[in-house]
Amino acid sequence: MSARPAQETERAPEPAGLEREHDPGAFLDAYARMVLIREFEQAIHRLFLKGEVHGTTHLSAGQEAVPVGVCMALDADDYVSGTYRGHGHALAKGTAPEALAAEMLGRASGVCGGRAGSMNVVDLEHGLVGCFGIVGGSIAAATGAALSARRQGRVSVAFFGDGATNQAYFHECLNFARVLELPVVYVCENNFYGEFTPMENVTAGGEIAARAGAYKIPFTVVDGNDLWAVRDAATEAVERARSEGGPTLLECQTYRHYGHSKSDPAKYRPDDELERWLARDPLTIARERLLADGIGEDEVTAVETEGREEMERATQAALAAPYPDPRERPGSEFSG
Repeated sequence: MSARPAQETERAPEPAGLEREHDPGAFLDAYARMVLIREFEQAIHRLFLKGEVHGTTHLSAGQEAVPVGVCMALDADDYVSGTYRGHGHALAKGTAPEALAAEMLGRASGVCGGRAGSMNVVDLEHGLVGCFGIVGGSIAAATGAALSARRQGRVSVAFFGDGATNQAYFHECLNFARVLELPVVYVCENNFYGEFTPMENVTAGGEIAARAGAYKIPFTVVDGNDLWAVRDAATEAVERARSEGGPTLLECQTYRHYGHSKSDPAKYRPDDELERWLARDPLTIARERLLADGIGEDEVTAVETEGREEMERATQAALAAPYPDPRERPGSEFSG
């Protein structure tokens, strides 16, 4: 059995009486952020092929609706932790594309001074606790941040992949968060593959969201390629967390357009599966919805053009930036 689009999967009904306002202008801004993430990933892909990005990269093209939809429900000072596929998480939370591109290129103007690279970005100014190369690390970080968030009236969000749900981090942290009723939202970006392995082949029971039920944590399965669906589910979960209702698990079913990393050509994916998901590109879905909701074609085209131009400016500025001085030790003032 191969991965199927989330539209073929039953979704939990929205609670009776819960109404969501869908301001087309707000969703146009969100679409612009999705376009920027897509342009960023494509730019990093090109730079990697030119040898400008060292190490590896894990691109999130195809998954843009999840971080953007979730962050629409958050306040600026709420916490987020991301994965090694975290460029979209950072940009959705507000990290500047130029600073993030410079970080990918190892430049001094990067958000972490060019020393974090692609997988370990931190941007505390925008509430990004960190992106984590350890599978499931984001779950633990967000759970810890939720202890602080509870005292400050904030919310903490963990983004993680389907593979992380088979790690001890997942079960230990959900148990801990439920016992203490922490204000945390667990967002599983289920793209149906843990590296090269189909999720269903290594996940007992074949379901992810339902696992939260064992801990009496509310959960729902969301079409992760539908910006509106993600935003609505995230809004409900964030409201619950902020009103001392405890944690929620969202399983956002989506699909990465590239392989797991730059060393993965993704030949293991059936052609018909890939075609089905590409036909449900989250940017295409969002664009069509905006037009149907009365946003003009010229307005939509304008934000697409601006996204490309902004990324071009960010790339050129990052390439022109100097490398960090190896004699400097950022953070040394905090060491003993």
